[in-house]
Amino acid sequence: MKPQHHSLQVNKKSRVLTAALLSIVPGLGQIYNKQRLKGICFLLLAVAFGIVFYDILNIGFWGLATLGTLPGVDDSRTLIGQGIVAVFLTMFAVLFYILNIKDARKIARQREEGYEPLSIREGFRHSWDKSFPYVLITPGLILLFIAVIFPLLFMIVLAFTNYNLFNAPPRSVLDWVGFQNFMDLATIPIWRNTFFSVLSWTIVWTAAATTSQIALAMFLAVIVNDKRIKYKRLIRTVLILPWAVPSFVTILIFAALFNDGFGAINRDLLEPLFNTSIPWLTDPFWTKIALIMIQTWLGFPFVFALFTGILQSVSDDWYEAADMDGASRFQKFRFITMPHVLFATAPLLIMQYAGNFNNFNIIYLFNEGGPPVRGQNVGGTDILISWVYSLAFENSQYSMAAAISIIIGLIVAVFAIFQFRKSRTFKEGE
Repeated sequence: MKPQHHSLQVNKKSRVLTAALLSIVPGLGQIYNKQRLKGICFLLLAVAFGIVFYDILNIGFWGLATLGTLPGVDDSRTLIGQGIVAVFLTMFAVLFYILNIKDARKIARQREEGYEPLSIREGFRHSWDKSFPYVLITPGLILLFIAVIFPLLFMIVLAFTNYNLFNAPPRSVLDWVGFQNFMDLATIPIWRNTFFSVLSWTIVWTAAATTSQIALAMFLAVIVNDKRIKYKRLIRTVLILPWAVPSFVTILIFAALFNDGFGAINRDLLEPLFNTSIPWLTDPFWTKIALIMIQTWLGFPFVFALFTGILQSVSDDWYEAADMDGASRFQKFRFITMPHVLFATAPLLIMQYAGNFNNFNIIYLFNEGGPPVRGQNVGGTDILISWVYSLAFENSQYSMAAAISIIIGLIVAVFAIFQFRKSRTFKEGE
């Protein structure tokens, strides 16, 4: 009996293997499993995919490898785009190919074990029930690819080319330069000095502006939440009003208020009271101070609203227990209020830091990153993201702008991941 049982096992394995091998040509494995209609559909889909997308795949991979060969004829930007599309189409084809082989093996194994595969109608109904959630999110995924993933990949590819004002397609053909742009940031003095200067100010700006708006919001939320304060609703409404005004309007108003010549801060406040004026728009130091103050004004209402909501959930019993233990107001704030608020809002506060790291609007609208700095190709208050805008759209240094954008993305991603993993909220979620 053992040899017979062993031969049956071998036959089962050989049939499953045969179905898998035949599926090298999509559909043949299904036909071997006596699912002729399904196999024909798989085969037709594979043939149709090859016919429809052959030119895109051919030109796409050729263009991605060469970036074109004929200046004035081959547009490297178009070839890069087609190459990215070709990569995604290939990934889709490989996924379909793997599913085709797995399906053939699965059906062959079911037949050998005595199970009758589902009919076409039953199989379609089962597949529809199982894949319905994926069908619902497919439009969103397609939009995500078009609006986010494709531009992101296009930018990443540009970072490894020599796309600049003097080598711009279609007049010229781009070349692959590897990590040369990143090396230039670290080795060429003007790029190195500018990059580290802007990076330092970006870090200072992010820490100072975000911490200031969080501290102000915490201070106001704790005061307004005090039981002795009356008209809480009115006060909260007034404090949230700056959030209701579009930020670009507020920034432009502040740009006028801080103007060196006719601004109300100098003309109506500092000169009459202190007989002095401050060069808010012409001195980099004072421009940075003004930007931090403006961002504190713009950012605190949102954080204030968060903290106000969290403070409502803090139990009075905790404070009563602290009073019985003889705790001071500062100790109650330090050991009850602040830990509770920060624990509940940590992910959103991290988003505030990440958002200010890339806060292009205030930097550009207030003074366009100025004033200029001698010896650098960047303004005195430019942060990394506004410098990238200047490089790309004012100086046509597209490849260098793309390289710096990658660095920005990595910094924000590493910082966010590290902070999330360190936060108690993330640990409790695990």
